Amino acid sequence: MPFLDSPRSLSFLKIQKRPINVGIRDLLVFRFPITAISSISHRIAGIALFLGLFVMLFALQKSLESEDGFNFIRAQIASPSGLFIFFVVIAPFVFHFVAGIKHLVMDLGFGESYQVGALAAKLVFIISAILIGLIMIWLLS
Repeated sequence: MPFLDSPRSLSFLKIQKRPINVGIRDLLVFRFPITAISSISHRIAGIALFLGLFVMLFALQKSLESEDGFNFIRAQIASPSGLFIFFVVIAPFVFHFVAGIKHLVMDLGFGESYQVGALAAKLVFIISAILIGLIMIWLLS
């Protein structure tokens, strides 16, 4: 068979080394840069913030119904489960806010190189952790 002798005819027999489909297991193996982790976390925080909005609107509506409703919400926030729910709502808000400020600064033209972007992503995590910690200390005192 003469057509199998040419190099082009054997190209379909080569084994491709790159994955064609990326699954969950592949995502767990990848090493994402800090800028990608910050960007993905910003989006996840936005989704969590949207879902937490329903909890906060329920609490606002219940607290404005009557004095008993206000006292009920106040007692729920003082309980350990209420503190946890408050933390689950406030932590994404703080992170999303700080990451949003970083994006606004980058939109002005600052920090467009990879090195500055990586530093800014690290600062977002550090500043968010500090602010969340301060809010929780203030809430628990």
